[in-house]
Amino acid sequence: MTVLIIGGGIAGLTTALSLHQIGVACRVFESVPVIEPLGVGINTLPHAVRELTELGLADRLAATAVPTAELAYYSGHGQRIWSEPRGLAAGYNWPQFSIHRGELQMILLAAARDRLGANAIVTGHHLARWEETGRGVRAHFVDRRSGEPVATAEGALMIAADGIHSTVRSALYPDEGPPIWNGAILWRGVTRGAPFLGGRTMIMAGHEFQKFVAYPISRAALDRGESMINWIAERKFRPDHAWRREDWNRAGRLEEFLPQFESWRFDWLDVPAVIRAAAACFEYPMVDRDPLARWSFGRVTLLGDAAHPMYPIGSNGASQGILDARVLTREIKAHGVTPAALHAYEAERRPATARIVLANTYSDMGRHVEAIEEYKRAVAIAPGMFGYLGAEYAVAGRIDEAKKVLAQLEAMKLTGWTAMWRASIYALLGNNDEAIRMWNFRPHHDWLSAIRFLEDFGSLNGDPRFLDLIRRMNLPMPRAPRAAA
Repeated sequence: MTVLIIGGGIAGLTTALSLHQIGVACRVFESVPVIEPLGVGINTLPHAVRELTELGLADRLAATAVPTAELAYYSGHGQRIWSEPRGLAAGYNWPQFSIHRGELQMILLAAARDRLGANAIVTGHHLARWEETGRGVRAHFVDRRSGEPVATAEGALMIAADGIHSTVRSALYPDEGPPIWNGAILWRGVTRGAPFLGGRTMIMAGHEFQKFVAYPISRAALDRGESMINWIAERKFRPDHAWRREDWNRAGRLEEFLPQFESWRFDWLDVPAVIRAAAACFEYPMVDRDPLARWSFGRVTLLGDAAHPMYPIGSNGASQGILDARVLTREIKAHGVTPAALHAYEAERRPATARIVLANTYSDMGRHVEAIEEYKRAVAIAPGMFGYLGAEYAVAGRIDEAKKVLAQLEAMKLTGWTAMWRASIYALLGNNDEAIRMWNFRPHHDWLSAIRFLEDFGSLNGDPRFLDLIRRMNLPMPRAPRAAA
């Protein structure tokens, strides 16, 4: 009844600890010969920290990570646009932790070796192929460097947590191709420096085509009055830009991005100084993959980045992998170590993660923060821009503010203008019935402006009632969004 877990990253190790917690035997197979604390900073959101707390890891996390208290957006000139509390400061029962990815992986690895035994974590085993047997799954492993066979293993189920370049996913979907690049390049590093904005703030500065993100990731440094600053410098190009693509994970070149940030010297953070002081920086593409129609095949399923790689927006990557592990474990407890458990897990997690992948694909918070500020200024001059402001609030995820604008629109006399923007905001908030009712109130061609929001973000886009209305008005059809499978 052993479960084979392919991949010893955050999602794979969380799966192993979770299965051990319910008494299900498992083994983790990792390609690299030695698991090392690689990477840069990540965030674990309160719902993921809750799950790690249930695994008994809260004290270790608290001793290592920074409990993030605030998220703040700034312009490229260092002017604050807006901010919100995070984690415990926002009223959650669990903190949001900012932590070095490698540190989190080492916490999970140490716990897994301690609880499952050192022999349960097998390194230097790269999955080459597998087949189902009458009793389960037989996996064949090779040394990734030499290609020589090293072992076979049998289990009742096989869980593929082997990342964005998953061997299992590529075998299940051989025609999928490489990850999809959106034109953005991220240069990432970690710098020892002085605390900024109280020492527990995550900042995002800039706009769609150039931005800088920074947050502290070391509790030990915080306790010393210092800061280990995880930073990301981003530049965006056209997706067909002739950027180097032969290697997507390599040392970055300062001359390719630092000049664009030389003037970003704020009174609370000297961005070019932070970049220069890093021991190293690495270059990553902003990539994801389209949602899949299916994760589970017989006794095999996908999990974490192997199932739903997503843009690093909203601190969701690691957190969603942790949630995958916990839901899978819950279903194995309910259904046994059987394919039925895999299908129940997929039924919950695949639609949820597909929505996040698509939301991250089409949502650029920096762009919408700028738009909100522009529309606020415009409303003061031209009240007719009020509807745009409400729609931008909805797109940016500022739901309470969007609902306030909607309430004000609902209190106004129902005209073609108020109906148009009520329809748009209803659609962006997922209330298709009310949106359709408003769209049918007094259709006119000025509503073309509203379609801009609905193309990428509105749930109406796939509603046949909406598409029929567009046809009857002889308006251009909205372009098709990337669809959730």
